Amino acid sequence: MSILNRKAKFQYHFLEYYIAGIQLFGTEVKSIRQKKVNIMESFCQMIHGELYSMNMYISEYKFGTNCNHSIRRERKLLLKKKELKKIDKKLKNKGLTIVPIELFFNSKGYIKVKIVLAKGKKIYDKRESLRKRDSLREIKQSLKII
Repeated sequence: MSILNRKAKFQYHFLEYYIAGIQLFGTEVKSIRQKKVNIMESFCQMIHGELYSMNMYISEYKFGTNCNHSIRRERKLLLKKKELKKIDKKLKNKGLTIVPIELFFNSKGYIKVKIVLAKGKKIYDKRESLRKRDSLREIKQSLKII
């Protein structure tokens, strides 16, 4: 089971991938298991040398008590110090950002986030990717007819 950020592929050029753990509350884990999560509008930000995921929507757990989590809180991403320093150094370059593209369970049952160092696409790049997608769709349809 994985939750994908499909918009990210259209809006960014992917440069480097990282897999990070995420610090969650118990009610958040239960909501993620029920697939009540959205990472489309989320992004990552370095705060005091630590990486946080901002604006990730995890709905409240239905059977939670008054100790339920807040919906769009900032969640700490767990990476090694070397990786954090490397990411921080690269983020100093203009135009680069970090975007979560996938939320999944690993083999041990832990929730992991696949994040990517990305550069935003220009309008003409987006048009080009739309053209490629349309041409591939037309080719597939013509092959089905024959």
